[in-house]
Amino acid sequence: MAVTEYFVRYLQRRDQLSEADIACLRAIPTSHACFRPGEVIVPRGRQATRSCMMLRGLSARQHELAGRAGERVITALHVPGDFVDLHGFVLAGLEHDVVSVGESEVEFVDHADLREITRNFPHLTRLLWMSTAIDAAIHRQWLVAAASLRSAAHLAHLLCELYTRLAGVGAAQDHRFILPLLQRELADILGYTPIHVNRAVRDLRAEGLIRWIGSEVQIIDWHWLARLARFDPEYLELGRAPR
Repeated sequence: MAVTEYFVRYLQRRDQLSEADIACLRAIPTSHACFRPGEVIVPRGRQATRSCMMLRGLSARQHELAGRAGERVITALHVPGDFVDLHGFVLAGLEHDVVSVGESEVEFVDHADLREITRNFPHLTRLLWMSTAIDAAIHRQWLVAAASLRSAAHLAHLLCELYTRLAGVGAAQDHRFILPLLQRELADILGYTPIHVNRAVRDLRAEGLIRWIGSEVQIIDWHWLARLARFDPEYLELGRAPR
């Protein structure tokens, strides 16, 4: 298979790609795999020879807490078009697992092909670097949200971010998207108990801001949801930088 068009769109939203750049991306050979809910996609602590890109569904960066069996913290969510472990290209291994959230499909890219890009395509190399920088910016924003927002606003921020990221690559539209997260998984992301998460969801529904049935989320009032969350998408670097 060839690299997903989601990643091409991800890059095109942020910078210009030449015909040679696009041809290079579309020529990258990939291997395809499907994963069940909770299945490990990329294990921690292993010398990596390839990197993983989301094709369908979601994945999470999951950390097990030392000395507290069964307890975990989720520090990132990945959407279609994301390289979930591109930092593993330059590191000896990962200190966390990447696990499937719901059913998911991924593409694996060999590091040999990434090294070829870094040797021959400096602009694409810079954009790969940019994607890891955006990943870090998202992580920092999660820390800010956790420190400054109450439960309903914190959840609202997560929903605004996920919809913006999904819509940016064409994987969501009309303020609707699929979020196959269980309440305990939301609790692991937001740092609350499942009871607090349930109350946050109930509060957003009661305010008429969202409709959430099963795994489908509809944002009914984007303006007020974003205002509640103090959501500013600037950290997602959706616009092209001026030259």
